Amino acid sequence: MSRITVLVVDDSAFMRKLITDFLEESGFIEVVATARNGHDALSKISQLNPDIITLDIEMPGLNGLQTLRRIMEEFPRPVIMLSSTAQEGAEHTIQSLQLGAIDFIAKPSGAISLDLHKVRQELLQKVQMASHSRVRKINKANIEPIKQEKKSITQSKRYGQHIVCIGTSTGGPRALQQVLPRLPEDLEAPVFIVQHMPEGFTTSLAARLHSLSAVNVKEAEDGELALNGTAYIAPGGFHMKIEKAQNGLMIKLNKEYPRNGHRPSVDTMFESISKLENIHKVAVMMTGMGADGTEGLKKLKQSGDLHAISESEKTSIVFGMPKTAYQTKAIDAVEDVQDIAASILKFIRG
Repeated sequence: MSRITVLVVDDSAFMRKLITDFLEESGFIEVVATARNGHDALSKISQLNPDIITLDIEMPGLNGLQTLRRIMEEFPRPVIMLSSTAQEGAEHTIQSLQLGAIDFIAKPSGAISLDLHKVRQELLQKVQMASHSRVRKINKANIEPIKQEKKSITQSKRYGQHIVCIGTSTGGPRALQQVLPRLPEDLEAPVFIVQHMPEGFTTSLAARLHSLSAVNVKEAEDGELALNGTAYIAPGGFHMKIEKAQNGLMIKLNKEYPRNGHRPSVDTMFESISKLENIHKVAVMMTGMGADGTEGLKKLKQSGDLHAISESEKTSIVFGMPKTAYQTKAIDAVEDVQDIAASILKFIRG
């Protein structure tokens, strides 16, 4: 196996040394250089052409977001952000994912994390995963709001009620930015989303997507009734299930054991929706590593009244979850990410 080359960018000499040691101890990663700031990083990327970059968000001068923007414009390649879990850090992390970063690592205890060893294995796994990902040059369509035309959709005569459910992981925040803003505010369905993400970050993700979308986007709350034209994102660290209640559909959150390492789990959400009767379901599988959602998709298919969409290999950052979904033979349409919203609307209209 060829070694993965990495540039480590952090304004702390201690953190640069710690991250370098963790990566090189793996035996399959070579840190070709470190950089102390954004300008230093851009110069070394041009000279050394590393496969992957780890990039601290909080740096003086040219900060992590500004540096990331330049990287994606001039030297597009996989970038893994290192972020604090504070609110400002979470907001910046979501911005970085929508600017093109492939993933992030939450520092356990702030800018200089003496306990970074707690996320050592996560760092190694994400660098290895990033080496198999697809990253394209950023363009304004990826980062600016989409002009939503106020067009009503016609309620399907075949179905009285619809549900849209979306599962995604690596690359998901950027992909969701290409789907939710293309849905109309009078969408005749609630939208339920599982995005693999730890606690402390889904609130910022929901707020960012809400600011760009005609539909309402919010972090789901336990016990709330689902409304048409609203997208509900499962909170990090919680499974989300949808149940029938006397007054409609109710969201239930829990902290049951992770499934295949994930909480929230797409499988958990899909399986709960498969139990709902006399409701038309539109399921969407988008970019992500692994197979979460595949078993749930099979159960959705068995329950009937399903149309399923998977993101194409062409636009998936990681073609894992969409690929395994397609292999179930439950998929009705394979779409580039920018066409997924139109496909959802087509199936809802009947």
